[in-house]
Amino acid sequence: MIRRTFIKQTGVLGAGLMASKLSFAAAPQFPVVRVSPEKRHFRSKSVDAAIKTFQSKVKNPELTWLFENCFPNTLDTTVYHKQLDGRPDTYVITGDIDAMWLRDSSAQVWPYLQFMNKDKELKALIAGVIIHQTKCVLKDPYANAFYGDPNKQGEWKTDLTDMKPGIHERKWEIDSLCYPIRLAYHYWKETGDTMPFDAAWKSGIEATLKTFIEQQRKTNLGPYKFQRKTAWATDGIPMNGYGYPVKPVGLICSMFRPSDDATIYPYLIPSNFFAVTSLKQAAEMVASISKDQDLASRLQALAAEVENALKEHAVVSHPKFGKVYAFEVNGFGSYNLMDDANVPSLLSLPYLGGVPANDPVYQNTRKYVLSEENPFFFKGSAAEGIGGPHIGLDMIWPMSITMRALTSDNPEEIRTCIKTLQKTHGDTGFMHESFHKDDPKKFTRSWFAWSNTLFGELLWKTYQQNPGLLA
Repeated sequence: MIRRTFIKQTGVLGAGLMASKLSFAAAPQFPVVRVSPEKRHFRSKSVDAAIKTFQSKVKNPELTWLFENCFPNTLDTTVYHKQLDGRPDTYVITGDIDAMWLRDSSAQVWPYLQFMNKDKELKALIAGVIIHQTKCVLKDPYANAFYGDPNKQGEWKTDLTDMKPGIHERKWEIDSLCYPIRLAYHYWKETGDTMPFDAAWKSGIEATLKTFIEQQRKTNLGPYKFQRKTAWATDGIPMNGYGYPVKPVGLICSMFRPSDDATIYPYLIPSNFFAVTSLKQAAEMVASISKDQDLASRLQALAAEVENALKEHAVVSHPKFGKVYAFEVNGFGSYNLMDDANVPSLLSLPYLGGVPANDPVYQNTRKYVLSEENPFFFKGSAAEGIGGPHIGLDMIWPMSITMRALTSDNPEEIRTCIKTLQKTHGDTGFMHESFHKDDPKKFTRSWFAWSNTLFGELLWKTYQQNPGLLA
């Protein structure tokens, strides 16, 4: 994935890039950086109404400015919506990379689900995302990112894996198949609409189940392997592309993390928790919509098997924090203690429905990952938060600060997270992939829609549930 270039920004750029020049109509310190209306990819009346409501009720001018910039950023700049063969089809790029990640695209439109029933155009756009994702899964369930052009050849010419046209990158990540289920399930629950869930969608669920079972590696290594000629160690898989050995215990192997970095031990615990939740959701959907009780039973059976394996292998003892969830294990007794900013993470488990927020082991784990015992928790003069190997030391991801707030029930913690995000956008008006712990103007990815929309989700949730925190 091409997102490793370190960028130093000192002005306003990136997510509002299409605006040819800044407008200081509101106030000099808060220039208009949202893309102009005529250049927006999609306009949602319900999202625009939410922005106006937020602006009229919240008296913090910087937060209202950030909300207008960040919350609609996915719709403004990254969606390509059309009718194809009589059905909606929506291709969603990440921002500065013209490719659709199954994970990112699901997460980018997730906060808009709550507005669909009052906005039929928005509902059709999200249905189009589900339909497009189904096509991607059926093309290759092991791929993580796809092009809008199904015939385009991937740019990774040196990758040693089974690349097909239309695939941008083929890094096997469990969460790539979980996120589309999460989006589909909650779309269905919110609207009751079954239009996107046809025979092709059911085939996609069957492909997901088959892939998960293959990657339990009970009898063989399975059909997937990946190697890349690169200077970045985290971009390749050792042992002839299959990764380090695991003991078959019922967990699912993930060769890459949600950061698109290679795992050390292939049983990635946050993603296995996510898989349990997704398998149960898929089972409910195929039983109710597709009337396929056999497939539903097989999905439930795998969910139960992985859930039981997590109980046996996911929990380890930490000398300071007690029982915590490991980040990765191999089934032989080895484990990796850390957390990464990308979601699913250990921190994000309640957000994704993986564990209850009051789970004692999660609470211990939360204390661990938000401490300097976590090798990727960074604390500097500007902020503290979780990063990861993808960008490197001392680089905090705004996403981790947002997720800390979204998984907290402590008003002061939420307030502190929002204040931190408010002061670390580097004078751009947008969130970024990462920023230096001592200098928010040293950041990566000026146009990263997932981070923007997630921050908007946090602000809207806080406005609805505890607006006093935004004062």
